[in-house]
Amino acid sequence: MLKHLKIAILHCLPQHTLSKLMHFLARVEFKPFKNALIKLFIKAFHVDMSIAEKENPHDYKSFNAFFTRKLKKDARKMVIDDDYILSPVDGSISQMGYISKYKLLQAKNKNYTLEKLLGGDTDLADKFLNGCFATLYLSPRDYHRIHMPVTGRLIKSIYVPGNLFPVNRIGVENVDQLFSRNERFISIFETRHGMMAQIMVGAVLVGSMETVWLGEITPSEKRTLRVTEYTEKFIDLNQGEEFGQFNMGSTVILLFQKDKLSWLPDIKNDHPIEVGQLLANSTASVK
Repeated sequence: MLKHLKIAILHCLPQHTLSKLMHFLARVEFKPFKNALIKLFIKAFHVDMSIAEKENPHDYKSFNAFFTRKLKKDARKMVIDDDYILSPVDGSISQMGYISKYKLLQAKNKNYTLEKLLGGDTDLADKFLNGCFATLYLSPRDYHRIHMPVTGRLIKSIYVPGNLFPVNRIGVENVDQLFSRNERFISIFETRHGMMAQIMVGAVLVGSMETVWLGEITPSEKRTLRVTEYTEKFIDLNQGEEFGQFNMGSTVILLFQKDKLSWLPDIKNDHPIEVGQLLANSTASVK
């Protein structure tokens, strides 16, 4: 009964309206309002400000500036080595493993398909057939900038409009096909490990998503499928370099092709991770 009630509530939420409201409130620069909101958030979610580049909450011009805060240079240790895959975010591992033909694991007894995740692109889905994946969840307290797991050249991006169901445990365990139903931005890179997809998944109260080459992608007035091929304008990003950011918490999904890498044995589901942490190594490097 409780489960069905949770699902009903998730479906009834005015997801896009709430997210647009958060987008507006997060950018209010009225000092009494933004300072009170930031302090309340820090207390509620136990945010560690000691690793932030600006430790004083009053130094941020808006809640969004605080939420997308940079870290001190020594806050995270990155081992730059293209034989390895680095975590692109701070957060936790929701699921990771290997794609079973075209199916990815969302939660216990819940799967979704590559084709739907990739916006219906069957040719692209074929590229990742039997490959590997990792679903990385960013909680509200986490650092919300996204970095590159490996060095790569952007060859394609896909904006897929959709719902904005919560991507926390309640959403993941109760909403079927969650990650292939929510709004998302898919970036396809050529890397020394073959093709890689880094997918930003939107959620309720995620005011916007942005990348370093496009700026703000959402919210968008034109909520239609958009595909961009990068055949002339080359965008190269190095391992560890900033890729983009969530302006509120959400999820990143990584996809790699078959037989290109192996997840490190000490990395498990629900395992906390930090940006720059080693997640996998290249199969070529261990042969």
